[in-house]
Amino acid sequence: MSDLLQVTDETFEAEIVKSDLPVMVDFWAEWCGPCRMVAPVVEELAKAYAGKIKVAKMDVDKNRQTPAKFGIRNIPTLILFKAGKVANTIIGAQPKSYIEGELKKLL
Repeated sequence: MSDLLQVTDETFEAEIVKSDLPVMVDFWAEWCGPCRMVAPVVEELAKAYAGKIKVAKMDVDKNRQTPAKFGIRNIPTLILFKAGKVANTIIGAQPKSYIEGELKKLL
């Protein structure tokens, strides 16, 4: 079973904003090369931080409202949430060490 949660415009509020755990959401698209590069890193971090941080993915082609609400113009964009509020935004394919460092700040 995957440690990654797939969220949609309809489930975003319940799964992300109202989450008791800090959350990292990967906004991505199937056709995006950098998104495919960062996907394995996101999956590794989801496994490593299971139970401590919720990790979710949102396909920006299938869900338009939420990415627009957060002003996402480039993908991949990782948004880190704590207590339902944006704690940090990481734009572009960044190294695992950088993403993990930002995740640790949520704990």
